[in-house]
Amino acid sequence: MAWDYTLFFALNGLAGHSAVLDAIVIFFASILQYFLVAAFLWLLFRQTKRGKLLFGWTMAIAIVVMRYGVIEAIRYFMHRPRPFLILSSHTLLSDGWFYADSSWSFPSSHAAIFFALAMVVYLHNKKWGAAFFVAAVLMGISRIVAGVHYPSDVIVGAGLGIVMALLAHYFVVDRIHFSRAR
Repeated sequence: MAWDYTLFFALNGLAGHSAVLDAIVIFFASILQYFLVAAFLWLLFRQTKRGKLLFGWTMAIAIVVMRYGVIEAIRYFMHRPRPFLILSSHTLLSDGWFYADSSWSFPSSHAAIFFALAMVVYLHNKKWGAAFFVAAVLMGISRIVAGVHYPSDVIVGAGLGIVMALLAHYFVVDRIHFSRAR
């Protein structure tokens, strides 16, 4: 996949030239996630009791099944090392505090989790969901610039997250609707 390496080197080539840009990339790649979780929890607690159930269970099911089921199954069969482990001509931002040296790169769990979060939020609130999607895109691109993922890692992770969120939403809404009809 030549496009994957070409895009990786183009984005990763932005790293290491400006302390300000590097700090922004590290913020988006590693710290933004805590703000997104806090924003999600804030949105969750503003819901009605039924809304909390729908919103919370959709997110919980999406993340648990995707992260510990789908992603682990893919990583069991596909062992793609992170770029900094095999490429010598790139820049790695950080000393290992926002990625695991030993974990596989494909697919990106960060992308999967935060695109799932964005999709769940979008299904409940379009404005907030759009903001979460922007944040998830910035996070994914930043992890490429930082040198810890390839573009295909992030793209596949994002797709998995969106699909799992849609499936979880369908399951939770269908089950709650079914149980309320009795």
